[in-house]
Amino acid sequence: MRRRADEPLVADPEPIDLEPEAPEPRLFEDPKRLAQTAAFVLLLIVGIYFLLPKILEDQDASARLDDANWAWVAVAVGFALTMFGAYVALFRGVVGREVRLRWKDSYDITMAGLAATRLFSAGGAGGIVLTYWALIKAGMPRKTTAARMVAFLVLVYAVYMVTLVVNGILLSTGVFNAPAPPGLTIVPAAFAGGVIIVFLLMALVPGDLERRFSHASQESFSGRMARRLATVPATVAVGTREAIAFARDPSRGGLAVIGAIGFWAAQIGILWASFKAFGVDVALAVVVQGFFVGMFANLIPLPGGVGGVDAGMLGAFALFDVSHVFPAILLYRILAFWLPIPPGVVAFMHLRKTVRRWESERPRRALAPGRPDPLPGSITS
Repeated sequence: MRRRADEPLVADPEPIDLEPEAPEPRLFEDPKRLAQTAAFVLLLIVGIYFLLPKILEDQDASARLDDANWAWVAVAVGFALTMFGAYVALFRGVVGREVRLRWKDSYDITMAGLAATRLFSAGGAGGIVLTYWALIKAGMPRKTTAARMVAFLVLVYAVYMVTLVVNGILLSTGVFNAPAPPGLTIVPAAFAGGVIIVFLLMALVPGDLERRFSHASQESFSGRMARRLATVPATVAVGTREAIAFARDPSRGGLAVIGAIGFWAAQIGILWASFKAFGVDVALAVVVQGFFVGMFANLIPLPGGVGGVDAGMLGAFALFDVSHVFPAILLYRILAFWLPIPPGVVAFMHLRKTVRRWESERPRRALAPGRPDPLPGSITS
């Protein structure tokens, strides 16, 4: 059904505040929370980095840390810096132009988000909260912010899932001459393929789904709930279509796509160089598959992901029959997970000053009531 030209996208539009209220995340300011997080992370570090080698009967793991080839360690550090740059480029490619962020602002938001993710939440939730707050304060409308953040996550994890499918199939069919246990190749590939199909189907959900529920009675609880629940699939659908549009149009989304690919490729580069640093010979296809399968453990709700990803990667490479990988995984974790925290905390402090500047420069008035801008990619005719 096509809407009339004079029909609004949402019912009863309200004035749009040019200075939207968004509470500042207190991730780095609560001394009690910081102390609790630090204590728990410390206990996990002791467990994973000192007790686990004994459980695995790899008593010399810690001693081998002194035997690293420092030239390869330098290569791993270079990949780590590339990873940070790719992540900033991905963020700027997806949202930077929408609110005309400077590169410095993009750096502050992404690095602060990485630090928040490492310290406070699993699966990226800490970074999502902080990024949402920053974009709202930068002047991006709430619905647009939500849709662009979905597009950001879809691009990141699309590379993840596609790589699992392609690499898993090539390993299992013998194209890559390497061990290929089905539980680490076909099973993850099937799972990733299912996730891809689900999001492609989500892209078919109309972006104005919330408007279509606006005719439900606002007096009844069920009518209000139906309208609110409709915002979730609508936002996911719009964000997914935005991600697809970025991938299909290099002139518009080239920076975002390159950033998403570079983010994962650089992390694999860190792990590969870490293996080289300790003289562990692993086929690149096995490095890629073990890395992505091990990263599933990042969904375990542990501060900093300590323990989950480490054990996940150790288990994955053990099933690939790769031994003496503990020092390499430790080096990878130091560079990819712990290295962003100090500059990320500093970036958050800079970001707070930038937000105060944005607030002082923004006119303190509201737009006259009228039809709001539609979500990017929503169906308007």
